[in-house]
Amino acid sequence: MIVSAFTVGPFEENCYLLVDEDSRDAVLVDPGDEGDLIVSEVKASGATLRAIWLTHAHLDHIGGIAAVLRAWRVPVYLHPLDQQLYDESPRHAAAYGVPFEMPPAPDRALAEGDELIVGSHRFAVLHVPGHAPGHVAFYGHGMLFGGDVLFAGSVGRTDLPLSNPEQLERSLERLATLPPETQLYAGHGPETTIGVELISNPFLTGIARVVRR
Repeated sequence: MIVSAFTVGPFEENCYLLVDEDSRDAVLVDPGDEGDLIVSEVKASGATLRAIWLTHAHLDHIGGIAAVLRAWRVPVYLHPLDQQLYDESPRHAAAYGVPFEMPPAPDRALAEGDELIVGSHRFAVLHVPGHAPGHVAFYGHGMLFGGDVLFAGSVGRTDLPLSNPEQLERSLERLATLPPETQLYAGHGPETTIGVELISNPFLTGIARVVRR
């Protein structure tokens, strides 16, 4: 699996291109902005885009979808509990004073326990709410595409509409049980591992002690 990251937009969101080396099938995770740049990067990879997977529907994770869909008509996957955030994204963008192109409606509903496939690679869908009600992560092959649940040294905000701090804590408890060598590709900031965060992230160290009991 080849993973390429593009940091886009004023919120410096990480969009990921996952390419299966054998089939050259690919998916995009969270094309959040600068859709034309993302399209150029996908074309340069020589891969065939098959789908867009969304961890959640905050505006900085969906703003590039419309441009991508003009280039390829591929399905967009989103957990239904985030549909309200998706629909309200133009209003949220206006509140922040940032340009935003409303994407078409999602095509496929994600749910806990779903299995998504790109080439020969399979990823489990983990429902990890808190930062957003329908927030999911994609886990497989020692990799976690975690959106805005967990970052290097921090965690997702819970002061936004529809956020829930108690749910986020339970989601972090769940992620803390993943193998420590799991590579975390977060929605913002650098790549890290679950193990590094368990010993260095102040939001996770206390949870780690409880989980290990």
